[in-house]
Amino acid sequence: MSRARRTGGRPRTRETGRQEFALPVTLTEPLPAAETFAELDLPARLLAALGAEGVQVPFPIQAATLPNTLAGRDVLGRGRTGSGKTLAFGLPLLSRLDGQRAQPRQPLALVLVPTRELAQQVTDALAPYARALRLRIATVVGGLSINRQAGVLRGGAEVVVATPGRLRDLVQRGDCRLDQVAVTVLDEADQMADMGFVPQVTALLDQVPASGQRLLFSATLDRNIDLLVRRYLHDPVVHSVDPSAGAVTTMEHHLLHVHEADKHAAATEIAARDGRVIMFLDTKHAVDRMARHLLSVGVRASALHGGKSQPQRNRTLAQFKDGHVTVLVATNVAARGIHVAGLDLVVNVDPPGDHKDYLHRGGRTARAGESGTVVTLVLPHQRRAMDRLMADADITAHTVRVRPGEPELRRITGARTPSGVPVTVTAPAEPRPETAGRRSQGGASAGRRGENKGSAARRREGDGSTGRRRDGGDASGGRRRDGDASGGRRPEGTGSVGRQRDGDGSAGRGRRGRAGGRGGSGRPAARVRRPATENTP
Repeated sequence: MSRARRTGGRPRTRETGRQEFALPVTLTEPLPAAETFAELDLPARLLAALGAEGVQVPFPIQAATLPNTLAGRDVLGRGRTGSGKTLAFGLPLLSRLDGQRAQPRQPLALVLVPTRELAQQVTDALAPYARALRLRIATVVGGLSINRQAGVLRGGAEVVVATPGRLRDLVQRGDCRLDQVAVTVLDEADQMADMGFVPQVTALLDQVPASGQRLLFSATLDRNIDLLVRRYLHDPVVHSVDPSAGAVTTMEHHLLHVHEADKHAAATEIAARDGRVIMFLDTKHAVDRMARHLLSVGVRASALHGGKSQPQRNRTLAQFKDGHVTVLVATNVAARGIHVAGLDLVVNVDPPGDHKDYLHRGGRTARAGESGTVVTLVLPHQRRAMDRLMADADITAHTVRVRPGEPELRRITGARTPSGVPVTVTAPAEPRPETAGRRSQGGASAGRRGENKGSAARRREGDGSTGRRRDGGDASGGRRRDGDASGGRRPEGTGSVGRQRDGDGSAGRGRRGRAGGRGGSGRPAARVRRPATENTP
């Protein structure tokens, strides 16, 4: 059932960068922004949890939206990545559910996100506040056991944080119903639209009661989310706390013009810096090659891309966050949903394909008011395209020509010559089958129930094995895809039926490549027609 409910007002045209679209908002005045959490109508236990977590003053997006969301209004909020959007929707959501208890399979609130990593980040961010109110959170994503996630939902969870494909599978199986959902959140809505998830999202939203509250948050507002706004938000209050999605005063941007022969050496010296860094490359095979090279010259690096199983991806991120790994070499799979405190440098070894990717890659640094630097290595033939991209992102970058070993490269990035002594990053032990994937349940008290009772030898936690049983894959039991599980044969976000994605936008056939699944051997299991840029986690 659609929910086109624009009432009592006239459309306004909002300028968003180079695009315009008419937002169906009324002239209803928003409530004044809040200066402190104490002045808001939040449960006492929630206020105490904020204090315990060291959260004292609302960020701008929170200050602007919380009075309206707590009043029950639908809200359309724009704020750059890392601006505090999670608590902007999480606090009113949890506040509304205070004292309620969900029935089995019937969550009371739903948060839809585009990627697995973002789902886990949202869960981790909300977990301490949910515990304070004794509310249970279930995280529902592809790549981990669908049967275990179904067990959590059967045990009852007030809040479900989900990627669209896996939630759709669980709904189709009868393991989840959405008819009791009172609050629905679309986080990073622009990314879901860009990834082609709108059909899955609308199919789910059509099952949510029309009387519920809808909150849509996005780093950018453009025509891609126009359908979602018009169809599902009623009389929304619009807040755009940043004049530009890219205008972050605590972030420096540098375009480093390099010759092709110098690019690899320059990237190596940057990676050898003192401190953590995320380095983005276009393809998973390039990521694996770079990670192996860095290890061979003494840099503690690890690869993250769509060819990795979800447990592998979780362990790699954990090692990066705890400092066991200092360089995370990644595709766009790491461009959203990763928060690492104190990360002050992001390097685009390969320039991104568009300004949105640039903003979200760079958004891994300068988060929550911290400072950071974004560096892009630009070859001669890429200069004009990068100038256009920066204009689209409304960013003024410092441009300089550099060569390996030069003082300017060291000044901007902290680059230094690596030791040359090979190092090994020891992978943590595989979790036992009965506990693997429990982290994905976000601390839900129901997480220990509903585990599969079959032989542990028959279970696969999305580890890339080629056995017939794939609990970590799609509910369909067909060939495993590393993207969000889809109920049919077609991967999410693509109109192609015959060709399967590796979960990264590459056009491989059949089973996904195992470049990362076997310790970064670099041997692809699928033919690739062209080195497509990874766009889909």
